[in-house]
Amino acid sequence: MASIAAPTVGDELVHEFGPLLRVYKSGRIERPLVAPPVEPGLDPSTGVESKDVNLGVYSARLYLPPAAATAGAKLPVIFYIHGGGFVAESAKSPNYHRFLNDLTSACPALGVSVDYRLAPEHPLPAAYDDCLAALRWVLSAADPWISAHGDLARVFVAGDSAGGNACHHVAIQQDVARLKGAVLIHPWFWGSEAVGEETRDPAGRAHGAGLWMFACPGTSGADDPRMNPMALDAPGLETLACERVMVCTAEGDFLRWRGRAYSEAVTAARAAGEREVELLETDGEGHVFFLFKPDCDKTKEMLDRIVAFVNAA
Repeated sequence: MASIAAPTVGDELVHEFGPLLRVYKSGRIERPLVAPPVEPGLDPSTGVESKDVNLGVYSARLYLPPAAATAGAKLPVIFYIHGGGFVAESAKSPNYHRFLNDLTSACPALGVSVDYRLAPEHPLPAAYDDCLAALRWVLSAADPWISAHGDLARVFVAGDSAGGNACHHVAIQQDVARLKGAVLIHPWFWGSEAVGEETRDPAGRAHGAGLWMFACPGTSGADDPRMNPMALDAPGLETLACERVMVCTAEGDFLRWRGRAYSEAVTAARAAGEREVELLETDGEGHVFFLFKPDCDKTKEMLDRIVAFVNAA
């Protein structure tokens, strides 16, 4: 959605967050980065079929690869949460639609990409609530594609940036059934204290938390456990409802140090005998590069590693 009100003469810009979001005094909202949505259907390059399911205040786009046609085949389920700072993007955007077609075809897996409500029209925790409700809907097998083709013993949550943050949020809930795994791609976490080589400059740290504070007006700040899962009052990472965890970072991403710290913290919290977190660090690329460069070698490497993670015993 590009706007919620018509432009007015002399309309004053009151909030701007890079190319993601502009908010004007009149209430008009612009999302310059967001491309027009694409319709579901048969993807000619992968053979994946997709459809949209309306679930009330949110929706989901489901992906069914050709492998589902095999009699009796039950596929792993990838529950995907898109990024965009909780203020932009959609499961229906061209970049995410392409990525889900490629990912579900390569695994193969049944995909469910949740189209949650966005801030500022719907401030957090609306997006968290929608993602959690959508995951429970998946686990209920209420949709015929899921009941016929999904293996609910192999459900993975995955997401990038804000979606990676939301993956942690849904997986840490105590009433969520045990998940097979989680894949956090360039997850958007932050905190008041720097980790790794993050900036130590107070102004820089405040800037890093600015979008979070806007999207979640009820937050306690950068150390809110939803933004900083390693905060002192955050739920213990040993309670993550995942057998296995994979974290992807990128060399040119200012969030890389936070992703690495999260990976190390989850590994340290896991019980003896549980698998360590798998960390993939991509050299020479920036934040969510795979969405904008779907055919590059580094995207293929990342996709191959996620496919191997999903298919591992």
